[in-house]
Amino acid sequence: MEIKLSTLVKQMAESETIKMSQKARDLTAQGHEVINLSLGEPDFDTPQHIKDAAVAALQAGFTKYTPVPGLPELRKAIQQKFSRDNDLHFGLDDIVVSNGAKQCLANVMLAYLDPGDEAIIFTPYWVSYYEMIRMSGAKPVLLGAGIDQDFKVSPGQLKEAITARTRMILFSSPCNPTGTVYAKEELEALAEVLKEYPDILVVSDEIYEYINFKGKHFSIGSIPHMRDRTVTVNGFAKGFAMTGWRLGYMGGPTWLAKACSKIQSQFTSGANSFGQKAAVTALGKWFGTDFGDAGTVSAETGSAR
Repeated sequence: MEIKLSTLVKQMAESETIKMSQKARDLTAQGHEVINLSLGEPDFDTPQHIKDAAVAALQAGFTKYTPVPGLPELRKAIQQKFSRDNDLHFGLDDIVVSNGAKQCLANVMLAYLDPGDEAIIFTPYWVSYYEMIRMSGAKPVLLGAGIDQDFKVSPGQLKEAITARTRMILFSSPCNPTGTVYAKEELEALAEVLKEYPDILVVSDEIYEYINFKGKHFSIGSIPHMRDRTVTVNGFAKGFAMTGWRLGYMGGPTWLAKACSKIQSQFTSGANSFGQKAAVTALGKWFGTDFGDAGTVSAETGSAR
């Protein structure tokens, strides 16, 4: 048959992060000594108590489908984590667990952006943001800040970049790839600009929250007038060294969380069951709390009860 690929895939760039990682593996296999700075991979293993929890879940037969937005007990644990660590107060219906923070971001782009929309990305940026926005049909708008600004976009830059087509602003703090961290005062200044543009959604990628050597992390979604228009994305990959487990989560407005769950239901459904049980243990150990009483899911049917 004739080889014919979609316009989408022909126009899409391959992830530079994945490409660099494969190159590093190839060179290592050839006997070269390689310092691999591609993937954001912690240099320590997943803690033993988390692995033990996954094994226990497997041995208990917890291998079936889960609710699309995540196990109730995991969403409860995430809800309390958001409240304690970030001053973000979500209902359980505002939280969606996905197959990595990367899927959370893709869900948001597909749920919110239309062709012709513009989405501002603070640069330097994680490479997948750009292609995710393009896949939605929207236009990525790069807003850069150099080393003289510690790679941080200023309020004046943001105001100048906003147009009538701007529907989203996307950034990471701590930043991948620069490592820069927006302070509370800096995020408050950006949020002050956004007061004039109430229909712009902010997507804050906070996956590196716990890899931070500059003081307390601050979430832009905790600013009062930003609470109902911010999506906060996080996950277990970096802080808990669970990169291969593919578990991320988002918290945001109920209407958007439900839209993301709807999209996820057609792509992957719920994240893996025993990994989610282990994630409950990960957060429980972190908090010194047992989240197991937040609701259980039948291993036989995957239905909540």
